[in-house]
Amino acid sequence: MSPWRPKEGLGKAGPCVMKHHCPRSKAEVRRTPSGGGGRAMSGLGRLFGKGKKEKGPTPEEAIQKLKETEKILIKKQEFLEQKIQQELQTAKKYGTKNKRAALQALRRKKRLEQQLAQTDGTLSTLEFQREAIENATTNAEVLRTMELAARGMKKAYQDMDIDKVDELMADITEQQEVAQQISDAISRPVGFGDDVDEDELLEELEELEQEELAQELLNVGNKEEEPPVKLPSVPSTHPPAGPAPKADEDEEALKQLAEWVS
Repeated sequence: MSPWRPKEGLGKAGPCVMKHHCPRSKAEVRRTPSGGGGRAMSGLGRLFGKGKKEKGPTPEEAIQKLKETEKILIKKQEFLEQKIQQELQTAKKYGTKNKRAALQALRRKKRLEQQLAQTDGTLSTLEFQREAIENATTNAEVLRTMELAARGMKKAYQDMDIDKVDELMADITEQQEVAQQISDAISRPVGFGDDVDEDELLEELEELEQEELAQELLNVGNKEEEPPVKLPSVPSTHPPAGPAPKADEDEEALKQLAEWVS
């Protein structure tokens, strides 16, 4: 009998005939994905804040929220101030009559004052934050406006060249000079009278003035003397005498009476 021999192919495969019965190598183990481990790591990432970040509030939303919180704190301030006054009145009411109740009222007053001081500090902090956000918003808006203005200016000057501007101004100046020359040429008198000498005209005018002056001197010598002006004569008669005074009339009456008596 012939000895037993394995079938063809089984000797080469070795003891691991089926793949799932063979142990895996370290490289294969490293390449195999572990689904459970990945899910665990993602859960830890969400727990420690490594997940998707939420979108923060806008400056307007933050300012509105701060204003609402400020209103709440202001109301709390008013409530605490009222409670402090009530506890103070309670302490005054009991005074020495009920020392224990008065001390308790004063202790409550102290706690309320501490809360009021904390509320004041918190309110100041919120006001500072709100003002800072408002200033930052204003600065950002101003910066955007300036950037927009810069882009507008750049767009307005993008088709301009300083050399072209200089050439244009030079052309304008040259055209103005030409226009001035044309105006001067048009306003200059042309035709008759251009060949007259100005000096000859002045000499002729001077001769005419001399002749007129000589004629006036001759007229002065030939003038007749004017008759003297007659003045009215002074009257020779004396003016009539005025009425006699009253004393003379009395004397005349006395003389007549004496003559009648004698």
